[in-house]
Amino acid sequence: MNKLRLNLGCGSKLLSGYINVDKFGTPDLHFDLETFPWPWIDDSVIEIQLVHVLEHLGQQTDVYLKIIQEMYRVCADGATIRIVVPHHRHDNFVRDPTHVRVITPMGLMMFSRRLNQEWQAQGRSNTPLALYLNVDFELVKTNFVASQLWRDRYPDRVSDLHLLLRESALYNNLIEEVDMTLKVIKS
Repeated sequence: MNKLRLNLGCGSKLLSGYINVDKFGTPDLHFDLETFPWPWIDDSVIEIQLVHVLEHLGQQTDVYLKIIQEMYRVCADGATIRIVVPHHRHDNFVRDPTHVRVITPMGLMMFSRRLNQEWQAQGRSNTPLALYLNVDFELVKTNFVASQLWRDRYPDRVSDLHLLLRESALYNNLIEEVDMTLKVIKS
């Protein structure tokens, strides 16, 4: 059986070569991602796309954590999960009443077994979610998409990531979205 590619919460953006899944509209599969278990077998998925989706799911923490566990269960070792979300300090996140959860790189890093063990060895207080949930994801890519406000403010320094991150700690609306990729670790 070929490994599956899932476009979860696809809305009207159907991707060729993927199983397009959404609760609404006309996807390949109508399914509520907050319903468990998911309809795919263990280790059957090699790629998941969650583009402007995860911030809409898991308002209750136990539901969000179950979504993380289900992604881990259905993914094969080495699978990738691409997560694109609005930056939590941008009006695009704040103004949508269906956005129920902030998704950040650090929040996703809490699902890394390697980091959980490092943090415990260092005596840090980070919640070892990977160990608690028996999952293991490595954040392998993070791309911050600067807003037009940022590009207008610093036209000569639009690619200065250090400045962008420093300024975005002080001001809202400088980063429009965050594009992250997780790798599933099962071996």
